[in-house]
Amino acid sequence: MQHATAQENLLPGTLDWQMTRFRFDSADTVQTSLIAGLRSSTIEGYASRTSVYPGETIDLMVSVQPACRFTMDVYRLGYYGGTGGRHMCSLGTFDGEPQPVPVETVERLRECNWRPSTTLQIPDDWVSGVYLVKLTRQTHSRAQSYIIFVVKQRKKADVLVQMSDLTWQAYNKWPGLNSIYDDGTPQLWYMGPNVRVSFDRPYSKYCQIVDSPLSCGSGSFLLWEFPLAYWLEAEGYDVAYCSNLDLHDDPGLLETCKVFISVGHDEYWTRTMYNNAAAARDAGVSLLFLSGNSINHDVIPYENQITGAPFRAFARKERFLDEYELMGATTFGPGYGDWTVSNPDHWAFEGTEMKEGDCIPGLVGWEYHGAPFKQIEGLEMLAHSELVGVTPPSAKQKHASPRVGDGKHAAVIYPGPLNNWVFNAGTIWWAQGLSNPPGHIPAKGFFGRVQGPDPRVQRITRNLLARCIGRQRD
Repeated sequence: MQHATAQENLLPGTLDWQMTRFRFDSADTVQTSLIAGLRSSTIEGYASRTSVYPGETIDLMVSVQPACRFTMDVYRLGYYGGTGGRHMCSLGTFDGEPQPVPVETVERLRECNWRPSTTLQIPDDWVSGVYLVKLTRQTHSRAQSYIIFVVKQRKKADVLVQMSDLTWQAYNKWPGLNSIYDDGTPQLWYMGPNVRVSFDRPYSKYCQIVDSPLSCGSGSFLLWEFPLAYWLEAEGYDVAYCSNLDLHDDPGLLETCKVFISVGHDEYWTRTMYNNAAAARDAGVSLLFLSGNSINHDVIPYENQITGAPFRAFARKERFLDEYELMGATTFGPGYGDWTVSNPDHWAFEGTEMKEGDCIPGLVGWEYHGAPFKQIEGLEMLAHSELVGVTPPSAKQKHASPRVGDGKHAAVIYPGPLNNWVFNAGTIWWAQGLSNPPGHIPAKGFFGRVQGPDPRVQRITRNLLARCIGRQRD
């Protein structure tokens, strides 16, 4: 009998999940040109939760300016014969109105307290996945944006993919000025522990490395996580999904999988997340870090100051100084280069025909891992690559051995205690080498466009999953 993900992908898909009409605020409609082009105040929204189980409810909050009627269409993102999504339901039409932008607190926090436009009860037969709600104005412009959330599952799956939504939110500049890094002005770039950001606000358009209007409301999912999800489902893997926050407060999910995957730009974790991942490794779960700059910064969770809902805001606390003990290598910022093989006889390279010194062009970036932690018993380095555009280590990093590396990327692997594995690809762009699904815009490297799907990246990933799952796929 086929598993739920395979059965789901036999159902008819559609390309219509993609937005085709969008309208971002211009310099004429905002106070400063610094925030032009990121926010879509004409229609925008957010969800009351980052993830939900079937049978549970989630509130969807929407603001439209000026007031008009609007609709919602819910899609699950996956493979679906190459279309990338399936239409799950239509909601509305609703009477929309402008909802207020909250006053900024001394912590630069903006927490919306918008009236729910609707409450959605997740049907029992909805399969775990990442879901997009496409919002559409019922006016001549028919401007659109997204709301994003994850549907989890309690039953077992071979693979559990974590969304990096803490990082999405850290870089979110809605309503145009404030992220965890800055207030949008050249004079202030403060990102210390007194600065907070909230999940109770829309996602504005992503503002790094790529320019993708489809990121309006969808965080960074379509940029970094979607190529992995698309490829896994195209390959027929038994896969489920979760939020960063689930690794913090729903660690039982890790007991339902054989392989846990961190993907893309997974920069922000809590210490609790780290401890839960380490415990899962020690209990026999394989960890694949198909990511870069991961487990870089510990964050402090905060409840919503109005509703009391837990973990709806967070602040930076301190750098992780032991991330290499879990990942096998150290996290770093920008650095670009080819993914260069140093250990071609390892089983991870079976069927690739790669030799020592062979490289996968442009796969490392825009942030990376390096400095292997050789004290881990059985750790092997699989790739070691020269880089360009490397950011020099900070003064604090220089005093935190072995954080200062050799300026090179490193990909590593080491065995867990129960015939499981920990693999670290060491690059945000690993999933770019797996697929290029509809709606995805490949990133640009230091010198130009990232190469895109590569059969060697695909084969290495298949080899890893086959060994970690413990059997060949059906």
